[in-house]
Amino acid sequence: MSTESFQSTATAAVAELPGNPPSRPQRPAGRGRTWSTIIFYGAIGFFILNLLAMVSTVVLDSLGQQWFTTWLPEGLFTTKWYAFEFSDHDIVQLLSNTFIVAIGVTLIALIVGFPAAYVLARKQFRFKGLLMGVYLLPMLVPPLAYGIPLATVVLRYLGGELPSVILVNVVPTLPFVILILVPFIEQVDVSMESASAMLGASRLQTFFRIVLPLVVPGLLTASVLAVVRVIAMFELTYLVANADAGTLVVTLYGDAFASGIRPEQAINAMAVVYMSTTMLLLVIALFFV
Repeated sequence: MSTESFQSTATAAVAELPGNPPSRPQRPAGRGRTWSTIIFYGAIGFFILNLLAMVSTVVLDSLGQQWFTTWLPEGLFTTKWYAFEFSDHDIVQLLSNTFIVAIGVTLIALIVGFPAAYVLARKQFRFKGLLMGVYLLPMLVPPLAYGIPLATVVLRYLGGELPSVILVNVVPTLPFVILILVPFIEQVDVSMESASAMLGASRLQTFFRIVLPLVVPGLLTASVLAVVRVIAMFELTYLVANADAGTLVVTLYGDAFASGIRPEQAINAMAVVYMSTTMLLLVIALFFV
């Protein structure tokens, strides 16, 4: 008897002894992985398909005359609703207000939030967790809960111009920026700052030559997310902005829910302008990142 035959016979005999569990046929290792891959990509594909369906519905409706019972809108590829919106609103002014508010809020949040994030990432002190919780309160509390008294104070002293809109939107954006920057600063090794100090560099030199270059990815990430977040903010801007300081999202809400009758295709055209602006800013920000 050969060695391989003996080993197989011995293995089968041991498996048949009392008390040993019966051997189970082994399933192919790749079958479970295949099903998980199919489920994962199926869920992603379903989400993307629904997203494309919603976006394409709005775009097609804004390019048609009317849409009731047909698969596609009647009189497709007309631009009269965009012309209607451009004649009804000062789109250039709305775009400039949106850009000014988004960029201004982001810059103020970065300037104020970076020192706070640096202290939270580097220092250990009592009630640090409590202080971090206080910073994050504007993100956890609904905007209307503090937005109405905040808007009352701002309107009394500053009015409803763009500085007021920027100021009120800094409140929920600042903790968002701090929350993003703290992990990036924690990843910078403290020994690098200590070595810079031992070599005779001042605190400002250490900051500009060591800390800041290493934290630039975090600053860019916080900037991109803050810009997208500010453009989508509605409640605080709606409470403060006057007719000359309105943004795209506030105008879109007014077109959809204000008094009077407005064609649905015109509202969708305004939604396409708002969506295109947001996507354009996001693509530009990601390009620089």
